[in-house]
Amino acid sequence: MEYTPGVAGADEAGRGALAGPVVTAAVLIPAGVSIPGLNDSKRVRPRLREQLFEEISQKCSIEIELAGLEAIETENILWASLSAMARAIERLAPLRVLIDGDRLPLSLSVPAETVVKGDGKYAAVAAASIIAKVTRDRMMVQMSQEFPLYGFDRHFGYATAEHLAMLREHGPCVWHRRTFSPVREAMMQPSLGLDFANV
Repeated sequence: MEYTPGVAGADEAGRGALAGPVVTAAVLIPAGVSIPGLNDSKRVRPRLREQLFEEISQKCSIEIELAGLEAIETENILWASLSAMARAIERLAPLRVLIDGDRLPLSLSVPAETVVKGDGKYAAVAAASIIAKVTRDRMMVQMSQEFPLYGFDRHFGYATAEHLAMLREHGPCVWHRRTFSPVREAMMQPSLGLDFANV
């Protein structure tokens, strides 16, 4: 894992989910700081992710920004995510930033470079990946308390067999992305438990 002093990393979590916001994070690891165990958040076990989240939060400069449902529905998921990421990066104001993936946010004033699979190569990008993932997972656990029918605390809004079955049975809740095709299809079925006009 490569450390790049003065260069921030940025990543997002939740772009492929059917429910909840996209969470973006920008992280700057101070010179001389090393955080063992950093990697792409998907390759890190949940308990270690939580530990790394706390260590990153204590030792690094962090900015988090959400792409909410309204932005996702109106701007489309990609541009809503990139806009949120740009806001996080601009607030962090690093000298340079490495962004996981192959798309740069528009109108970014900070010099930036995309890196495909950057969360497995650069420490700052991996740290951003973990901050975004843990933040979003915690939000989805909170949503599961509000809407326990859907199992958000288990699949975190992604299109698992369980989640799709619950969508078919109960229809979407207010946290579902209604422009996404599985959610649209569920909306066309009779609701067994929710009054869409009042949720």
